[in-house]
Amino acid sequence: MSDETPGADKNSLRAIARQRRSSFVATLDPLAHRLAFKVVPSPLARRIADAAVVALYMGLDDEAPAQRMAGQLQAMGKVVALPRVLDRLGSMDFLPWEPEDHLVPGLFRTSHPEPKDGPVTPDVIIAPLVGFDRAMNRLGQGGGYYDRAFARFPDALRVGIAWSAQELDAVPADPWDLPLDIIMTEVELIEGPGL
Repeated sequence: MSDETPGADKNSLRAIARQRRSSFVATLDPLAHRLAFKVVPSPLARRIADAAVVALYMGLDDEAPAQRMAGQLQAMGKVVALPRVLDRLGSMDFLPWEPEDHLVPGLFRTSHPEPKDGPVTPDVIIAPLVGFDRAMNRLGQGGGYYDRAFARFPDALRVGIAWSAQELDAVPADPWDLPLDIIMTEVELIEGPGL
């Protein structure tokens, strides 16, 4: 990946990964885009068979659209949840969501379900990625929301979703960064060494 600088910092890598993502999505066949991420791959379905609550996210702009898996997850008997950003300090929780539910605006252009029955505890957290590497390191937006959620729910399976073009040679990991268990792209499912 020739445009990466050895030892590049996270902000530089974010810029590279966002540019790759934008260019990739702009040239993606419209049908391929509509079909991407609509199906939970069989290996992932097996890994989450016993999970009761799966947290998704609503893809913004050219992010991989995780919300497309909601219908299949519900058909599998899962409670689907979406994140709710609570403050600007990196706190969020997860609220149950049905695809027909109205979403209310949240911080940072996010939207979330009405907090009817309160937050749920996810067994699986499906997180957006700005970039990723084969060592299962995740490069996020930089706010630490998912890092804090992973730490708060240590038993939850950590799944990252991204377009394949967002793969980087190496993502620097800080001491608080937890590696992903699984990374899903439109072309493959990458499983971490502990699975």
